[in-house]
Amino acid sequence: MLVILLEAIMTSKMVIQQPQPMMDSRESNEWGSGICDCCNDVPMCCFAFWCCPCFACIHTRDYGQCLCLPLLDVFGCVRPITMSMRVSMRQRYGIKGTMCNDCLYASFCTHCAWCQMSREMKERKMQVVLVSAKPT
Repeated sequence: MLVILLEAIMTSKMVIQQPQPMMDSRESNEWGSGICDCCNDVPMCCFAFWCCPCFACIHTRDYGQCLCLPLLDVFGCVRPITMSMRVSMRQRYGIKGTMCNDCLYASFCTHCAWCQMSREMKERKMQVVLVSAKPT
């Protein structure tokens, strides 16, 4: 009897699978609003129009990056920080698009690009959690 029990244990395979991290997001891989959908959030777009540097700094901080990072955009015709934030947001939320379009929007539609990113963050409502790799 003991031999049969041991034989049954030895032949059965035990599969242990660790839970995988998941990011819950919307089904769509498109932006939640268009680049010119300022009527979706008029107060926010007015704030972005009248004081874009302040607006960009606040939303960069909310996204989990350095507060003053957008201030580097004033040095040049291509807005590197705005473009980088759009690329990062597309990657984080799984939005399809190209870096060429991100560059065009960042360079010629800066206020609208920041408003679109703000609406997307509000719509996705995903908390940013920063994890330290150093043992404490």
